[in-house]
Amino acid sequence: MPVDHYENFPVASLLVPRRLRQPIEAIYRFARYADDVADEGDAPAAPRLAELARLDATLTQLERGEAAPADLAPIFVPLAEAIATHGLPIQPLRDLLSAFAQDVVTPRYADYASLLDYCRRSANPVGRLVLHLFGRTEPAHLAQSDAICTALQLTNFWQDVGIDWQKNRYGETTGRIYLPQEDMARFAVTEADLARGVADERFCALLAFQVERTRALFDAGRPLLGALSGRLKWEIALTVAGGERILDKIQARSYDVFARRPTLGAGDWLRLITTALLR
Repeated sequence: MPVDHYENFPVASLLVPRRLRQPIEAIYRFARYADDVADEGDAPAAPRLAELARLDATLTQLERGEAAPADLAPIFVPLAEAIATHGLPIQPLRDLLSAFAQDVVTPRYADYASLLDYCRRSANPVGRLVLHLFGRTEPAHLAQSDAICTALQLTNFWQDVGIDWQKNRYGETTGRIYLPQEDMARFAVTEADLARGVADERFCALLAFQVERTRALFDAGRPLLGALSGRLKWEIALTVAGGERILDKIQARSYDVFARRPTLGAGDWLRLITTALLR
C-alpha cells in the first residue's frame, strides 16, 4: 500500500494474497494513525492521551456492535470488517494503543526488560494479527513471530538513535532514548555523549552490543520461516532480510548512526529478494 512515511519493510505487498491485503491495510491504517497521534506535531501530552483513549473506547464500541464516531469511520469501518471477517482478536490492537500512550510519557527505559515489554505491545501485536489472518496461531509460531517483530522494532531504534535524540516533542527538554539506561551506564555512555552525536569507542561498543542482541532475536524467530509456506513465508523472509540488512549497514559503518541514518536503498532490494528466496 502507498504510505506517507518511510518504511524499512513491506506493507501489504504483492506477496500477500489479494484477499488479505484489505485487512492488513486496515490494521496498518489504525496503527499508523495511533502512532501519529502519539508522535507527530506539537500538541501537548494531554490531548494526545485523550485521543488514544478515544481510540480505545471506539474498540469497545466495535465489540458491542456499535458504530464508530463519524470522524474515525475511515479507520474503523474497514478495521471492523477485518475483525468480523477473520475473527481477529481485539487485545493486540489495545496493546498497540497502550504502547503509543507509553511513548507520550516515557522518554527513557531503565533496562532491557522494560524495552522488551514496550516492544511486546508496540511491535509484536502486528505480527500476531498477521498470523491470525493466515490461520497460523500455534503458540510456538506466535512466539517466533514475537521475536522477529521485537527484532524489527529494535533495529529501527538503533538506526534512529541520533534522530530520536533530536526530536524534542510536546514539552520534552531532550529527545527520546531507547538505549537502556543500564547498558549506557555499563559502557560509560552519557546523554551528553548522545547530544554530541559522536560515535566514539564507548558508543560503538554499546551499539555493537545491542546489534548482537537483535541478531539473536532474528535467529530465535527464524524457525517460523520453516513452518510456513507460500506467500506468507516469502513476505516474512523478505521482512527479516530487510531488518538484518539494516543491522549489516550499521555494522559496516562502524556503528556511526549519527553521521547518516542507515536505510534501505534501491540497490538493496535484489539482495534482499535473493536472501529471502534462499531461506
